[in-house]
Amino acid sequence: MEITLIRHGKPRFELKGKAKAREIGEIISRYDLSGIADEPPEHAKLRASACHVAVCSDFIRSLESAKALGFSDILLSDPVFREIATPHFKQGALTMSVDAWGVLLRCLSVIGFSRNGESLLMAKRRAQVAASTLIDMAHEHQSVLLAGHGFVNYFIAQALLARNWVGPAKPGGGYWEYGVYRYRAT
Repeated sequence: MEITLIRHGKPRFELKGKAKAREIGEIISRYDLSGIADEPPEHAKLRASACHVAVCSDFIRSLESAKALGFSDILLSDPVFREIATPHFKQGALTMSVDAWGVLLRCLSVIGFSRNGESLLMAKRRAQVAASTLIDMAHEHQSVLLAGHGFVNYFIAQALLARNWVGPAKPGGGYWEYGVYRYRAT
């Protein structure tokens, strides 16, 4: 059995410029509604062609990525595979670059900030459910591809490794990067 975790393609919506604290929620929403702006590289297409079925989150960039990898029929598109919801503020005039906000908010989430987002504990629990779903699909279909997202793919990988699957500690954080996980029978 095999599970491939691949990160989606480059989003059409670019996270750039400056923003006030109160504007970050809207920027995140627009990002989550965007599709992809590029095509997968050959190595990603080749990896995808070895998979029997594809699943993805319900975000457009995930769905479009699975289709760009050659899957016209997606077995499952589900919020359980969504990227970890970035915590953010609903008010505030502090202005920084969108990149700086992204780094700051992810760092704050590591130390427990989850306002208007998802706590890391909740995300890890959701990743456990996602891993179980993928394992069930691998039992049935032998080879599954998840067109997912950077942070949640990392947590899913950790859940797979803890359940006797073998693969890289990090499945790849760049667009179209992936990790392959194989079940190790004991």
